[in-house]
Amino acid sequence: MRFIWAGLGAICVALGVVGAFLPLLPTVPFLLLATFLFANSSPRMHNWIVSHRHFGPMIEDWTRSGAIRPRAKRLATLSIAAVFAISLIAGVRPLILGVQAVILGCVLIFIWTRPNG
Repeated sequence: MRFIWAGLGAICVALGVVGAFLPLLPTVPFLLLATFLFANSSPRMHNWIVSHRHFGPMIEDWTRSGAIRPRAKRLATLSIAAVFAISLIAGVRPLILGVQAVILGCVLIFIWTRPNG
């Protein structure tokens, strides 16, 4: 079972890395899930991710106080705006745009109401 959890953790890390470059894919939730999976499967991988130069501080901020760094908040906001702009340019139906606006608005509210890391 430990190998399955470690494998799922590796997949989550890969998705988190891809999410750093794609606006539709979140980075931090995948890294947090990977941290959980590694904590339950591989102490070596868990130590690697929490001490990683780029990932570690985000994970520590969230674990310690549910905080998100201001730079991450700004990047998330830009990504969300880009996704919505693409939908507008693509001519997505108004009903879908409305649903998307509500969901993305809720995500932005959640992100911006977290403490700063």
